[in-house]
Amino acid sequence: MRTSTWMRALTACASLLLTTTAHAQLELNGAGATFPYPIYSKWFNDYIKVDSSVRFNYQSIGSGGGIKQITEQTVDFGASDGPMSDEQLKAAPAHIMHFPTVMGAVVLTYNLEGVAGSLKLTPDVIAGIFLGKITKWNDPALTALNPGVSLPKQDLVVVHRSDGSGTSYIFTDYLSKVSKEWNDRVGKGTSVNWPIGLGGKGNEGVTGLVKQTPSSIGYVELIYALSNHLSFADVKNQAGTFVKPSLESVTAAAAGAAQSMPDDFRVSITDAPGKDAYPISGMTWLLVYEKQKEPEKGKKLVKFLDWMMREGQKSAQALDYAPLPAAVVAKEQLALKRVTTMDGKPLLTQ
Repeated sequence: MRTSTWMRALTACASLLLTTTAHAQLELNGAGATFPYPIYSKWFNDYIKVDSSVRFNYQSIGSGGGIKQITEQTVDFGASDGPMSDEQLKAAPAHIMHFPTVMGAVVLTYNLEGVAGSLKLTPDVIAGIFLGKITKWNDPALTALNPGVSLPKQDLVVVHRSDGSGTSYIFTDYLSKVSKEWNDRVGKGTSVNWPIGLGGKGNEGVTGLVKQTPSSIGYVELIYALSNHLSFADVKNQAGTFVKPSLESVTAAAAGAAQSMPDDFRVSITDAPGKDAYPISGMTWLLVYEKQKEPEKGKKLVKFLDWMMREGQKSAQALDYAPLPAAVVAKEQLALKRVTTMDGKPLLTQ
């Protein structure tokens, strides 16, 4: 009897140990946007201190890849800086929800020897450069905007994204609003047919190309320009003010959108009104199925999202992202309660 009791106890302990080990190794897989990768990396590392039983495996492959993988259900969550279109949502096997995470600026960064400080750019000039109509740095359109700056007689080398990209979505969404020619010829999207330029993969790839290519200009998320010590331009906004990209100017761009946020959170904040608004600002989203196939993973995911909305926002500014407006956070916390198991049981329990 004693041996039998001891064996049962040993078996129970072994079972508990295996269960605990499996629990400790639960991994949430995600893929998508490079725009928010620095803040996501910090959040994933910080969250281990909140829940040591979960690990994150995030592939920074671009928004197009994130949308593709969440649609094909090869990841637990996707990430995109451009909201999914109606057509993309219809192509998914079930309903996908958008959860805003942070906001940021897409900046025009350049490598121009001998030019210190920020150049000034207007919507027409930016469109002209990326349409291939302005081809030299000393073009009259550029010199007129930057009196006192000695712009060289060198060819502009345009750099853009080569992959499906939410950063490209924000940038082309902006250009489509401010340039009829761009809207008619190219349009907006995570991938477009670029009229001119070299392609780099990810924000990292564009940053690297600009950094190593003299006389180049490209677009990246603000933190990539700052961390690589690259110059970036002030951009003339809808109110006629030249605005430097910053946390404050991105927050100003989002002010109006926060008050009229749609229930599905798919909104654009490019070319926003207001004298302090930086015009190439954007939100970024995590993409999550409303009904989760794996309850344990689903529960971990919604708890992380809840933490991201409450605590994660506090670390956004240190990495040069703008935190979400309080009104947006309150609205998405309500939306998070709609994420359930396949049989409708709520996954967010306080």
